[in-house]
Amino acid sequence: MTTDASDASAPSDPSGARAPTPSDALTPSGTPAAVLRAYGITVRFGGVRALTDVSLALRPGEICGLIGPNGAGKTTLFDVLSGIRRPDGGRILLDGADITRRSPVWRARHGMRRTFQRQQLFGRLTVAEQLLVAQEWRGGLRDRRRLERERRERAGRLLADCGIDALAPTYAAGLPVGRARMVELARAAADRPRVLLLDEPASGMSAPERARLAAVVRGLADREGCAVLLVEHNVAFVMDLCTRVVVLDLGTVLAEGTPAEVRADPLVREAYLGSAQPRRIPPVRRE
Repeated sequence: MTTDASDASAPSDPSGARAPTPSDALTPSGTPAAVLRAYGITVRFGGVRALTDVSLALRPGEICGLIGPNGAGKTTLFDVLSGIRRPDGGRILLDGADITRRSPVWRARHGMRRTFQRQQLFGRLTVAEQLLVAQEWRGGLRDRRRLERERRERAGRLLADCGIDALAPTYAAGLPVGRARMVELARAAADRPRVLLLDEPASGMSAPERARLAAVVRGLADREGCAVLLVEHNVAFVMDLCTRVVVLDLGTVLAEGTPAEVRADPLVREAYLGSAQPRRIPPVRRE
């Protein structure tokens, strides 16, 4: 029995469900079909609901911001989307394939990457090696030299785009926060992800570093069609960078729209964007 070469490196699928594949399909309105969809995501911690019926869609080339106060459920939603936590309700689709029960490794091998609030660099590897490791799982002994050359070229371009190419031979341990954040972004982008989840990527960065970060993220979305979802407490940064913004409040979607629409929403202005009116806190929902 022969095996198709195109499936040789694909992870096994005991359920028999098809693996997600890139799609250029358009919706009836002419916009690209969503690469990632979440439907009715619900997460409970004991009797408290951290997320309740949260839905969102990400399209190729889109930069979507996820904002809300501490405890709104932003990181919990990231954990669910990346496979670290299974939801108590709802589904996640990647190119139409249900990945709700897929592992983080499976999702990563099918085009999803994520950064974390806390730095996750390998201290004993150089900056360049961080990016090479992220691409190492692809390929085998065949064409090894060609693949290695392509990996190094990709790493070099990303480090230059991020303004940290001079740090390539430097060990990651002890890097300043802003530089370390940029290395994490470059590493997450090294394997050409189709979906990129960035958890507070601008935390600890200076204004020039934030500007560079925004330029790199725009380039990934515009040139490579990467769908980006980012959590960030710097609301001005989110509004300037993102094409769409989702606002979470106590685990539910409070508002969604363009930055201008979200700015104009009275509930959002009251809760997060500087209204002088006191905010009424709804009671915590318990089972």
